[in-house]
Amino acid sequence: MGVEAHATNERVTGRRWTVRLDPVGRGRADVRVSCSRPACAAQVLPSAADGRTAAIAHLKAHLRAGPAPRPSVQCACRAEECHTHIRPAGPRERPVPWRCGGAVVLAVITDREGRWWQVLECCSRCAAAHPTAKVVATAQAAEAPARADGFRADAPAPATPGGPAATTPTFSAVSPHFSHSATAAATGTAVPQQASGPRSSAPRSAPRSARPTRKRPPRGRIAQRLVPHDLRPVALRDELTELGELFRAYQARTEPDLAVLADLHARKAEAFNAWAEVTADTGLRLDARRAEQAAATARLQHLHRIGQAPDGEGPAVVRLLTAPAQWNHARAVLAHVAENAPLPGAEARLLVLMVTLRTAQSGVGNLVGQDIKGLPLQDPEHLVGQLVESGWLGISGTVEELIASRPESPTRISVPSLTPDEDDPGPFTFGRKLRPKLSGWAQRVVGEKKLRKGKTGADVRLLALALATGADGEGRLGPGGEGIGLDALASWCAVDPGDLPVLVDRLTAADWLAEADVSGTLLTGRLTERVLPLGCPLT
Repeated sequence: MGVEAHATNERVTGRRWTVRLDPVGRGRADVRVSCSRPACAAQVLPSAADGRTAAIAHLKAHLRAGPAPRPSVQCACRAEECHTHIRPAGPRERPVPWRCGGAVVLAVITDREGRWWQVLECCSRCAAAHPTAKVVATAQAAEAPARADGFRADAPAPATPGGPAATTPTFSAVSPHFSHSATAAATGTAVPQQASGPRSSAPRSAPRSARPTRKRPPRGRIAQRLVPHDLRPVALRDELTELGELFRAYQARTEPDLAVLADLHARKAEAFNAWAEVTADTGLRLDARRAEQAAATARLQHLHRIGQAPDGEGPAVVRLLTAPAQWNHARAVLAHVAENAPLPGAEARLLVLMVTLRTAQSGVGNLVGQDIKGLPLQDPEHLVGQLVESGWLGISGTVEELIASRPESPTRISVPSLTPDEDDPGPFTFGRKLRPKLSGWAQRVVGEKKLRKGKTGADVRLLALALATGADGEGRLGPGGEGIGLDALASWCAVDPGDLPVLVDRLTAADWLAEADVSGTLLTGRLTERVLPLGCPLT
């Protein structure tokens, strides 16, 4: 009893070392490979792939050159009170304070991203408790001593107290493979022989504690579904597990990448279709169809962001207003102003439009003098006074104060007809975030550089707004490029139809229109490529 206690107290802690792959610095591609063993110097590699190859080669060199696992050592993880230790499998196995069970093994533990590899000299049950552990070598169990009934054992006599505790363990001749579980043959697990005697000389099976611990592969999870560990083919199971990890990694990103997301959804659709073929699950087919739609949407959004056409044949137009809903809201504002302008004339129509866009959401907003003086108005002070007198516009202060106000002290304005209440939510349905986008779009069109340099009037700029919202995606005027009615354009610009040819010539001179033709009751032509980003295509 005293000898056993002394042996337990004198047990040596198992070996443990780590090989790491770390970035050298932020924004750099090179990586540093380091080993926790004192004699190993760190090395810098030009890329993560090269560093991972060097780290694995370094670890394999240690495993080939180092000694095999020792059957009597204390678990390396047990020394740090590892929480993965498990109870004995049966009542006949008595736990010992230095090991929870099984033969001593040399195990390699790695993270899923391939950033570090750790070698542990521990018992087989501790290795089995780690989900990523790969056993690369197993120590032989101590051989049986001579029997008390006089028969000799097959193995040599037990070691004396001063001699070694066990025979020299074997070591695997096969290099470690980090993507495959080690087998008993590859790891060099020894099976002790039963003592010979009169009853039987056949070898008996290894004791329960010496058998390799079987562990079920970890189950993957994707789209709130668990991937069955027995799903076949194995390639499909691995693909689903990997996709789940990639989706979770994408959700942890700080910046979106729609191209990556589209590829993930496309892989998910293909994998779910294959899964549905194997299991005949209708729900999986529906999930695959939704993944295909998500992939197409993400890819289209990515192409819009980088300015390419959906078919990949050429650059697309990067528009100021990017979505069909925004284009329709812009047309709705123009139509509302045309029907509800309180004063006649093109200048009043233009001023009412800009004030409407400033107050469209809540009926109130801010205005400064430059917002009004930047418009092509002959007498802006008089025109603002007329709007105030008509009751359509309300301002805090006088008209002179409004014209003189600066950005640091804007004037509060209100439009009662746009103020929502319980009975009337207002004429517009867009949200607060879209209102400044629409207002900025109208200012960009009205204040376009060549229109300003050409000193065009309010009627020409109203026509530019109408054509920007009345062309298709390629800039052709009217639905299908068939043209826009002259009566509708004249009504919006608040001019006579006979004055439209002059306005069209002014827009052509400002490089807004090309191939313009006023004939009969239609204006045909197309917007120039220069102004296509300002357009709201017809859908």
